[in-house]
Amino acid sequence: MAMPRRRIKKVCWFEQNNVEPDYKDIKIISRYITERGKIVPRRLSGVTSKNQRRLAVAVKRARHLAMLPFVAENIK
Repeated sequence: MAMPRRRIKKVCWFEQNNVEPDYKDIKIISRYITERGKIVPRRLSGVTSKNQRRLAVAVKRARHLAMLPFVAENIK
């Protein structure tokens, strides 16, 4: 019989540091983007739903301003 795994409670980094997601902070935003350029889902990142929505808007703004790529480069 398999033992049930206990999940580690993930804490929102933005709530901990009292910071809002901002499109100008590429270093922070890139932490929540995969190597393929997709936004990491909330259940994996541990971000609250309010900050996940703000993060998505910030990523989309940064992409529009060419601070972040829309997709990853072709891998060969």
